[in-house]
Amino acid sequence: MKLLPVLVLAALPFYCYAESTPGSGCTVVNQVISQAIDLEVGAEQFIENLREFIPDAEAEEDIIQVKQCFLQQSEETLTNVQVMVDAIYNSVWCKAY
Repeated sequence: MKLLPVLVLAALPFYCYAESTPGSGCTVVNQVISQAIDLEVGAEQFIENLREFIPDAEAEEDIIQVKQCFLQQSEETLTNVQVMVDAIYNSVWCKAY
């Protein structure tokens, strides 16, 4: 993964710091995760939904590759990803935040 998308993803929690929603505590992060693992959301729709966070064409290509990876997974695997995300957010280490 390129450095720029990593920096964008690192900055996203600061954008969401003030929100208090279940899961990550950030509506935007929760939406991105749910859309990433949703087989009904195609790569083009995923990009359009994230357009305001994509700085350039290179980052867009990286995001498309990530979404394509999720689209190639079975429903069982995607369900397990959601279980893993929920376990992380409900862990002892995240509850403090």
